[in-house]
Amino acid sequence: MLDVKDSVERLAWNTEHHFLHIQAQHEFMRAWAIQFELGYTDLRVIQVALQLAHPAQLALLHELTAAYHSVYQYEYAFVAGGLDGFNQQFGGQIAEYERAEKRLLSVLDQVKAVSD
Repeated sequence: MLDVKDSVERLAWNTEHHFLHIQAQHEFMRAWAIQFELGYTDLRVIQVALQLAHPAQLALLHELTAAYHSVYQYEYAFVAGGLDGFNQQFGGQIAEYERAEKRLLSVLDQVKAVSD
Protein backbone atom coordinates (compact mmCIF):
# COMPACT_ATOMS: atom_id res chain seq x y z
CA MET A 1 0.00 0.00 0.00
CA LEU A 2 1.11 3.56 -0.63
CA ASP A 3 2.68 5.37 2.31
CA VAL A 4 -0.15 7.38 3.86
CA LYS A 5 1.24 7.67 7.37
CA ASP A 6 1.45 11.49 7.29
CA SER A 7 -2.05 11.84 5.86
CA VAL A 8 -3.46 9.52 8.52
CA GLU A 9 -1.70 11.42 11.31
CA ARG A 10 -2.83 14.84 10.03
CA LEU A 11 -6.43 13.74 9.54
CA ALA A 12 -6.50 12.17 13.01
CA TRP A 13 -5.04 15.35 14.53
CA ASN A 14 -7.61 17.52 12.73
CA THR A 15 -10.49 15.27 13.72
CA GLU A 16 -9.57 15.27 17.39
CA HIS A 17 -8.65 18.92 17.68
CA HIS A 18 -11.63 20.16 15.71
CA PHE A 19 -13.97 18.22 17.97
CA LEU A 20 -12.28 19.62 21.08
CA HIS A 21 -12.42 23.16 19.62
CA ILE A 22 -16.17 22.93 19.05
CA GLN A 23 -16.85 21.09 22.29
CA ALA A 24 -15.11 23.92 24.17
CA GLN A 25 -17.31 26.41 22.24
CA HIS A 26 -14.35 28.30 20.79
CA GLU A 27 -15.15 30.74 18.03
CA PHE A 28 -14.43 30.08 14.37
CA MET A 29 -10.98 30.99 13.09
CA ARG A 30 -9.56 30.97 9.58
CA ALA A 31 -6.88 28.38 10.35
CA TRP A 32 -9.62 25.93 11.32
CA ALA A 33 -11.19 26.21 7.85
CA ILE A 34 -7.83 25.67 6.17
CA GLN A 35 -7.22 22.58 8.30
CA PHE A 36 -10.70 21.36 7.34
CA GLU A 37 -9.88 21.65 3.62
CA LEU A 38 -6.46 20.03 4.03
CA GLY A 39 -8.09 17.22 6.00
CA TYR A 40 -10.29 16.48 3.00
CA THR A 41 -7.18 16.28 0.84
CA ASP A 42 -5.64 13.83 3.31
CA LEU A 43 -8.81 11.76 3.22
CA ARG A 44 -8.64 11.57 -0.57
CA VAL A 45 -4.97 10.46 -0.46
CA ILE A 46 -5.89 7.69 1.97
CA GLN A 47 -8.86 6.66 -0.17
CA VAL A 48 -6.67 6.41 -3.28
CA ALA A 49 -4.17 4.25 -1.42
CA LEU A 50 -6.95 1.95 -0.22
CA GLN A 51 -8.43 1.78 -3.72
CA LEU A 52 -5.06 0.81 -5.16
CA ALA A 53 -4.82 -1.95 -2.57
CA HIS A 54 -8.15 -3.33 -3.85
CA PRO A 55 -9.68 -5.78 -3.11
CA ALA A 56 -7.77 -6.38 0.10
CA GLN A 57 -8.77 -3.03 1.63
CA LEU A 58 -12.17 -2.43 0.04
CA ALA A 59 -14.09 -2.91 3.31
CA LEU A 60 -11.73 -0.53 5.11
CA LEU A 61 -12.19 2.02 2.32
CA HIS A 62 -15.96 1.93 2.77
CA GLU A 63 -15.67 2.13 6.55
CA LEU A 64 -13.30 5.11 6.31
CA THR A 65 -15.55 6.96 3.89
CA ALA A 66 -18.65 6.43 6.05
CA ALA A 67 -16.84 7.46 9.23
CA TYR A 68 -15.44 10.59 7.58
CA HIS A 69 -18.86 11.65 6.30
CA SER A 70 -20.30 11.27 9.79
CA VAL A 71 -17.72 13.76 11.13
CA TYR A 72 -17.87 15.97 8.03
CA GLN A 73 -21.45 17.07 8.68
CA TYR A 74 -20.47 18.53 12.05
CA GLU A 75 -17.27 20.16 10.85
CA TYR A 76 -18.96 21.61 7.78
CA ALA A 77 -21.69 23.19 9.90
CA PHE A 78 -18.95 24.94 11.90
CA VAL A 79 -17.03 26.03 8.79
CA ALA A 80 -20.15 27.29 7.05
CA GLY A 81 -21.85 28.99 9.99
CA GLY A 82 -19.30 29.44 12.72
CA LEU A 83 -20.09 28.51 16.28
CA ASP A 84 -23.63 29.92 16.07
CA GLY A 85 -24.36 27.95 12.90
CA PHE A 86 -23.00 24.77 14.44
CA ASN A 87 -25.00 25.27 17.63
CA GLN A 88 -28.21 25.94 15.72
CA GLN A 89 -27.82 22.74 13.73
CA PHE A 90 -26.02 20.39 16.13
CA GLY A 91 -25.73 22.13 19.51
CA GLY A 92 -27.64 19.37 21.27
CA GLN A 93 -25.72 16.59 19.56
CA ILE A 94 -22.21 16.86 21.02
CA ALA A 95 -22.37 13.25 22.26
CA GLU A 96 -23.26 12.04 18.75
CA TYR A 97 -20.45 14.15 17.30
CA GLU A 98 -18.02 12.66 19.82
CA ARG A 99 -19.09 9.12 18.85
CA ALA A 100 -18.53 9.97 15.18
CA GLU A 101 -15.13 11.48 16.00
CA LYS A 102 -14.06 8.41 18.00
CA ARG A 103 -15.24 6.10 15.21
CA LEU A 104 -13.19 7.99 12.61
CA LEU A 105 -10.13 7.93 14.86
CA SER A 106 -10.57 4.17 15.29
CA VAL A 107 -10.81 3.62 11.54
CA LEU A 108 -7.72 5.78 11.00
CA ASP A 109 -5.89 3.55 13.50
CA GLN A 110 -6.88 0.57 11.36
CA VAL A 111 -5.58 2.29 8.23
CA LYS A 112 -2.34 3.12 10.02
CA ALA A 113 -1.93 -0.53 11.07
CA VAL A 114 -2.44 -1.70 7.48
CA SER A 115 -0.06 0.87 6.05
CA ASP A 116 2.84 0.12 8.43
